[in-house]
Amino acid sequence: MMGAEFVSLSLPPVIIGICVAVACALPGNFLVLRRQALIGDAISHVVLPGIVVAFLLTGAVSTWPMLLGAAGAAVLAVAAIETIRRVGRIEPGAAMGVVFTTMFAGGVLLLEQSDTSSVHLDVEHALYGNLESLIWLDASGWGSLLDPDALAGLPVELVRMAATLAGVILFMFVFWRPLKISTFDEGFAQTMGMRTGALGLALVIVSAIAAVAAFDAVGSIIVIAMFICPPAAARMMTNRLERQVAWSVLFAVIAAVAGYVIAGYGPVWMGFAASVSAAGMIATLSGVILGLAAALGPHRRRGGTA
Repeated sequence: MMGAEFVSLSLPPVIIGICVAVACALPGNFLVLRRQALIGDAISHVVLPGIVVAFLLTGAVSTWPMLLGAAGAAVLAVAAIETIRRVGRIEPGAAMGVVFTTMFAGGVLLLEQSDTSSVHLDVEHALYGNLESLIWLDASGWGSLLDPDALAGLPVELVRMAATLAGVILFMFVFWRPLKISTFDEGFAQTMGMRTGALGLALVIVSAIAAVAAFDAVGSIIVIAMFICPPAAARMMTNRLERQVAWSVLFAVIAAVAGYVIAGYGPVWMGFAASVSAAGMIATLSGVILGLAAALGPHRRRGGTA
């Protein structure tokens, strides 16, 4: 599939998948190194009830109410985790597990009890998103990439994820040195006057923004996979932080592009009639990449420093 058909039907989903994968993988490197990888999992789960409540209040699936609802749910989840940790005196991982599973289950129950028949919002949508449906109807070929009128009809998810990726890259560029130092030696960072607590909170907020922005397009499956798999695989390829980030971006892009292609054409190549979920295949392929890195990566048995 090339030309006009490719530009209108496949190019936007592929670009959106790449933006989501890279936007999650970049902060995921620091979450993995800080042993906070489950935060990405938690965020992707807790936004569901916020999105459902936003739909119930507004009666429509629109960008800003959904984002505000998801952000509110994320804030509520952070407060609940901290309350459970302090009052119950249990370790943060257990508190996080209780909160994000409870909130995700609550979101599923709300979905099942709500009338969502007229919109694309259901449990399957929450898990897998609607990546395949994000097509560019105004495109008529490669020339549309230079046509202002056609560009105005780009899927809103593509614009949103491109802006989110730009924001994540800007955050990483501005705070690279403090993030690097505080990740590997928090005590030394504090002696240098760095506010490590605020920096860690900023990292979580950026991760939450990436997860919330990606949720509508790709669901929770890709978000969870991309926060963990590309950074973890990259860690097994090198012991230098800069190279790890580069490897993670490469793995994220490979998973997004190859996963989309295999989901659409793999079953046909194997003789089956229907394609499979692009989000599920992208997440699966990212897990395969992690497995290969674990088996073959040069640093799979020895640690290192940045």
